[in-house]
Amino acid sequence: SMLTERVPVGLMSSVVAPEKPTSNTMGPKEVSNGVQFTSTTLVAPTPTQTHPSGEEERETWGKKIDFLLSVIGFAVDLANVWRFPYLCYKNGGGAFLVPYLFFMVIAGMPLFYMELALGQYNREGAAGVWKICPIFKGVGFTVILISLYVGFYYNVIISWALFYLFSSFTSELPWVHCNNTWNSPNCSDWADNSSVSDIYKRGVLHIQDSNGINDLGRPRWQLTSCLAVVIVLLYFSLWKGVKTSGKVVWITATMPYVVLTVLLLRGVTLPGAIDGIKAYLSVDFLRLCDPKVWIEAATQICFSLGVGFGVLIAFSSYNKFSNNCYRDAIITTSINSLTSFFSGFVVFSFLGYMSYKHNVALDKVARDGAGLVFVIYPEAIATLPGSSVWAVIFFIMLLTLGIDSAVSIHPHTHTHTHTHTHTHTHTHTHTHTHTYSHRHLLFQRGNVCLFPMCVYYTFTMFLQGGMYVFTLLDHFAAGTSILFGVLIEAIGIAWFYGVDRFSDDIEEMIGQRPGLYWRLCWKFVSPCFLLFMVVVSFATFNPPNYGTYMFPPWANMVGWCLAISSMSMVPLYAIYKLCTLPGKFCDRLAYAITPETEHHLVDNGEVRQFTVSADLTMIYSYYSHVCRTNIHTDNIMYF
Repeated sequence: SMLTERVPVGLMSSVVAPEKPTSNTMGPKEVSNGVQFTSTTLVAPTPTQTHPSGEEERETWGKKIDFLLSVIGFAVDLANVWRFPYLCYKNGGGAFLVPYLFFMVIAGMPLFYMELALGQYNREGAAGVWKICPIFKGVGFTVILISLYVGFYYNVIISWALFYLFSSFTSELPWVHCNNTWNSPNCSDWADNSSVSDIYKRGVLHIQDSNGINDLGRPRWQLTSCLAVVIVLLYFSLWKGVKTSGKVVWITATMPYVVLTVLLLRGVTLPGAIDGIKAYLSVDFLRLCDPKVWIEAATQICFSLGVGFGVLIAFSSYNKFSNNCYRDAIITTSINSLTSFFSGFVVFSFLGYMSYKHNVALDKVARDGAGLVFVIYPEAIATLPGSSVWAVIFFIMLLTLGIDSAVSIHPHTHTHTHTHTHTHTHTHTHTHTHTYSHRHLLFQRGNVCLFPMCVYYTFTMFLQGGMYVFTLLDHFAAGTSILFGVLIEAIGIAWFYGVDRFSDDIEEMIGQRPGLYWRLCWKFVSPCFLLFMVVVSFATFNPPNYGTYMFPPWANMVGWCLAISSMSMVPLYAIYKLCTLPGKFCDRLAYAITPETEHHLVDNGEVRQFTVSADLTMIYSYYSHVCRTNIHTDNIMYF
């Protein structure tokens, strides 16, 4: 949920059918199912070696641990800290783990495994991997756009954390009293008018100076300065691609675990902490009869693992070809779930303390989202001895969590541009003219062009009414659209490329074919699960709001345009592909659903990709008979 796109190996144009491959030492390789693989499936032993075509191999992670930490750092984000514990508490405590783990096993892990294998085998980014079925390349652009939108407001959250971090370097935290210039006249020690609530709404956001999204007000120079620092941190974290980002995650991915452990050791010593933890773990199995509990568990799985942002595909594309992506998927998804569960102990130890301190019920202080990390936590920390030290530790954790995800998301948005530029040149000249230095220069130029655009759109969220823009973007940017993108991705791989063929790819990489369970999940369970989630997302849609403020109709329209802009990439690119390919419609369709390296099979009438159902097979056979009398339709079915 994206690094520099590598130069594709042996990629042929999807517009003109490629010539039949000639025999060479790296030529077609026959496997057990009779599918031919060309040199695109082979990886040079070292990154410095080249292929017979003259193209250099894509750079790889310096160490295996760099990849694992990068994936963990991306998947484990702020939602693990500020959303899962609250969902667990309000949906039956420990009973919530039943639907959560159920959906993790039938959908979360299979989809996570699928994306890692897809990127590692094809060694392409989110758009480039669809050389396996070109008509679905639009889903790659969908996830790239979503990542771009999410990157806008992720910078905002990191900037808030940085603002709080700078504010913590004082002998007395600024939110412990009500005599600040930004405090409201009704400032009190507790509830919505507390000083810590004031600093968030009035000191950081200055939302009191805006009347809504129609009146965004003036810029907040303090937050804009924090954004500048964030941009510099991200830029230098990505300066040399995976070589630098792989080292940055050694700090950013491990620091949150150190801080969470330290906070837990401190939290359990506070009065009322044990009561908070008991409430977190209390089991109410009757809550499992409520469909909303299952829907919230499924939603949490969809968004917590980072599937559908294209980040996992891009990260795994830098792995060695024989890397065990199956083991990586099990390890990283398990760590993600355990981190969410572990963070709940930290959160509820402090919530229990706040409940005890103010002598109110736990549900009066329990909340999720930004209110937890920018209001409840700072207030609890302010009451501790050495509060400034604890505040610095806590906001460093938030900063590292945010940077981890941002480092993953930002380069992914220009990943495809790099590959497409080189592919276009290679297709028409059939010569290799790019060196690693030139590709690295393109990567740096991509960052230089991308970051200012991100800064411009992020800047609107640093106005006095920027919170309204942030809320609108958060509500529409990656909700239904990300579920739709993953659904199309799953259908494209399982039903068009083929589960059997995909399993052959995995077996070629790791020497072990996925079991029947994984194949059934990919082909039936996961697509049905995602279709259900898309339907539920539309059916349960509620317009965004910020507190009591309801957005005007035009703002909701802008939000829907934002969501549709990414989802529309799927049909728009499919139409574009069918219109630009040569030949009659049946030929275009055959080329569009066949891997680009096997277009010579289409020329020979050996189409094996159009495999959605017997009905579609009959339709294709009919069109083939009408358009091309010499086509053989005996071998249409693939799986």
